[in-house]
Amino acid sequence: MQGRRLGGWCAVMVGGVVALGAAVTACGDRPPPPVGAPAAEALASASPATPAPADSRSPVESPPVPPAKLRIDRLGLTARVDPVGVEADTGDFAVPPSVDVVGWYKYGPALNATTGSIVIAGHVDSAKQGGGAFFRLRELGPGDAVAVTGADGTVRRFTVVAREIYPKPQLPMDRLFARDGAARLTLITCGGPFDRGSGHYRDNVVITAEPGPNG
Repeated sequence: MQGRRLGGWCAVMVGGVVALGAAVTACGDRPPPPVGAPAAEALASASPATPAPADSRSPVESPPVPPAKLRIDRLGLTARVDPVGVEADTGDFAVPPSVDVVGWYKYGPALNATTGSIVIAGHVDSAKQGGGAFFRLRELGPGDAVAVTGADGTVRRFTVVAREIYPKPQLPMDRLFARDGAARLTLITCGGPFDRGSGHYRDNVVITAEPGPNG
């Protein structure tokens, strides 16, 4: 689908003052193996829960609730979430320029969605700004907790079920940005070795989480 390319948004800026060697080591040296792909695929293909029978009144659809804050205690991370779209000139995911801020894909499901993939993406690092909010995202694994606070103050809790790593050209866009299937949270950043020639990391790290008992 047009406007979903993720090829360039998480590149390290090669003109910065931070040495690239540390970034390459952090993202490319002995990355943890992928885990839980079948669970992520099962969420994507699941049928939504059957809604309760409606009464005689017309149902009122709740307005979308944008995510406003992301908290991952396992990583000691609390980050602001800004709504973003795509870059008009490149079609890349328009991740916020500050590496401390992550972006929610505002054309997809919102925090209160009952179906589909709620996508939040962020920088792994920057040569100018250092480590980003998602610098340690690849450390998450099944069972880890993620909490997202909405703009209305509500908190939705998720439990990680999968960590996947894809070469960027092989990223399963239709699944990651789907509006159908079970409601789930999808976190995306860069990983793998850094290509000095292109100025980008080779891979994307994808974390999939399902709503927890109170989510």
